[in-house]
Amino acid sequence: MRFGFIGDIVGKIGRNLIKEYLQEAREIHKLDFVIANGENASHGFGLGVNAYLELSGYGIDIFTSGNHIWDKRDIVSILQKEDSNVLRPHNYPQGVVGSGIFRGEIQNTKEKYAVLNIMGNFSMPQCDNAFICARDSVESLRNEGIRNIILDFHAEASSEKRAMFMMLKGKVGAIFGTHTHIGSDDLEIFSGTFGVSDVGLSGARESVIGMRENESIERFLTGIPNRFVVPEEKGIPSIFQMIVCELEDGICKEAYKLKAVDGGKIERTINALGRRCERNS
Repeated sequence: MRFGFIGDIVGKIGRNLIKEYLQEAREIHKLDFVIANGENASHGFGLGVNAYLELSGYGIDIFTSGNHIWDKRDIVSILQKEDSNVLRPHNYPQGVVGSGIFRGEIQNTKEKYAVLNIMGNFSMPQCDNAFICARDSVESLRNEGIRNIILDFHAEASSEKRAMFMMLKGKVGAIFGTHTHIGSDDLEIFSGTFGVSDVGLSGARESVIGMRENESIERFLTGIPNRFVVPEEKGIPSIFQMIVCELEDGICKEAYKLKAVDGGKIERTINALGRRCERNS
């Protein structure tokens, strides 16, 4: 199976990038499905139903999330559906609406897969232990006979993400870090498992984590909290980022990064293990 994973989509500019590039990427790279972290898609905070429907129409099949999943409360109507394709972190306490696991099957080949969404513990809202939840969830999925397991680990610390990767290598097909919005591009395959510390945002490139820079700079200068704002000026520099990954019986065979910068063409930039690709003509 071959799929694409898009990191944090930030605001309207991010949604417009998905509209512009995703269908082309799906066709050229022959993707069976696409996963995206959508928790910043609605004005930078949360995933509202309107943004969910819009992005679904552009070709996103499964939505993961993190600490901003509750910012737009109308998404609860989607979360509570049986077999919902919108996930909230699976390590929220028992009884919280929604699920952090999506089970799917490729129509033509009947290959089964599961998408697991876990949120880190460092500098995040209170949740159950991320590592125990991930360990037990992966074991349960493997006992179901599912080998193609894909994890979105929504976490702040790169050390936390690395520890998760080392714990689960050889047991899952791919681990994608999200939340920091800064593409780390440290793609690697280790013991058959693909990993990257952070996929990186799709949204405003001339920004601070996809938000207008002035408010962030003022907060760092003064220590006074203020509200972040997604820039909406026409022609603002932008970046689309997606990782393409191929799994076979739970083992990653290939993975590489796609980027489109400032309205340019999609380019294949980095192969797993960090080897840089030739630029497309």
